[in-house]
Amino acid sequence: MSADPPTARLALEDGTVFAGRAFGACDAPMSSTGEVVFNTAMCGYQEALSDPSYAGQILVMTAPMIGNYGVCPEDVESSRPQVAGLVVRELARLHSNHRAVADLSSWLADAGVPGLQGVDTRALVRRIRTQGAMRGVVSCDSSASDAELVDLARSSPLMAGQNLVPQVSRKTTSQWTEGLGSQRPAPTKRSHGERPLRVLALDCGAKLNIYRSLVDRGCEVTAAPHDLSAAQIRELHPDGLLVSNGPGDPEAVQETITVLRAVAGEFPTLGVCLGHQLLALALGAKTFKLKFGHRGANQPVRNLLTGRVEITSQNHGFCVDVDSLAGIDCEVTHVHLNDGTLAGFRHRSRPIFSVQYHPEASPGPHDAAYLFDCFVEIMRTRRPIDAESMRRAQSAPPMVTAG
Repeated sequence: MSADPPTARLALEDGTVFAGRAFGACDAPMSSTGEVVFNTAMCGYQEALSDPSYAGQILVMTAPMIGNYGVCPEDVESSRPQVAGLVVRELARLHSNHRAVADLSSWLADAGVPGLQGVDTRALVRRIRTQGAMRGVVSCDSSASDAELVDLARSSPLMAGQNLVPQVSRKTTSQWTEGLGSQRPAPTKRSHGERPLRVLALDCGAKLNIYRSLVDRGCEVTAAPHDLSAAQIRELHPDGLLVSNGPGDPEAVQETITVLRAVAGEFPTLGVCLGHQLLALALGAKTFKLKFGHRGANQPVRNLLTGRVEITSQNHGFCVDVDSLAGIDCEVTHVHLNDGTLAGFRHRSRPIFSVQYHPEASPGPHDAAYLFDCFVEIMRTRRPIDAESMRRAQSAPPMVTAG
């Protein structure tokens, strides 16, 4: 029989300490700090853990059992787990999935990510919702006292002010050719014309399903580092510019904001999550930090242009200030129905729009996938997105292969 797993603790900056059993990279004494946040999705732990937007964060999953379907290479959103740590109520002792190649604990261990199970995650999430997202530390170091771990959490960097994008952005420019494959919600793909549209994606920590979704719409996708200069963007002559999701404080990503300000309006542009925030800042709006953020696969959003409600996948801790859009020729297109915060906007005179959630929805529903079709349309027309275009995209039949 295998030995019992070592004990581990999660210490929060407010002095609270949760004890449990270690898994993942906790065979030897170690500690990992980060902002402690929670995700309410019932499944999709692998996609969440490999989402670069979680860099610098310790993720708490609210679903009571995690790991039951193992790890599948086709489902990752980046090359490795990105979180600083994982906290769950119960880790599945066995996984059952014909596609799985490893169990969750081994996958995290190989990546150097510590895990903690046996925690009352309901109590932990209630504390985060009450106090807000806090700095914390997951530790397997039995020699450290609770007070020492709390001090370690308090001395770790605040998320506000951190530029984590350079840690997760790609270093070179390359073509992306992989489509959605078996994850495609419809059996075939849509063609939008004779010549493939060239999309330049600024990788701020992109989820791979964003690229896959564009390839499935007949686009040629070039993925580039986040710090590509305005001159380099112009040299590539893209039909459209995509600004991806990513981690950290958007106001700290000044290099990308400066470039987006320089090229604003030159190329039809779609921003996703962090990309949405960076576009807003480049145009002159403001952002602020949410108390505990929106992270899950069932977040309701209303499209104000069409009146429809979308159930969306979200992962963000910062938000664009609605009032700051008024003076920059932009208007709200989407609103988060849980708290009324901004979920999307469009520029009235330039082909620029963005959303604070994930139209690639991995994991999550496909309600917002039409936004990629809207992006294709503004690349074709080079005109701002409007209500009729969104309504048409939302009502489109299942994708069909061009003859």
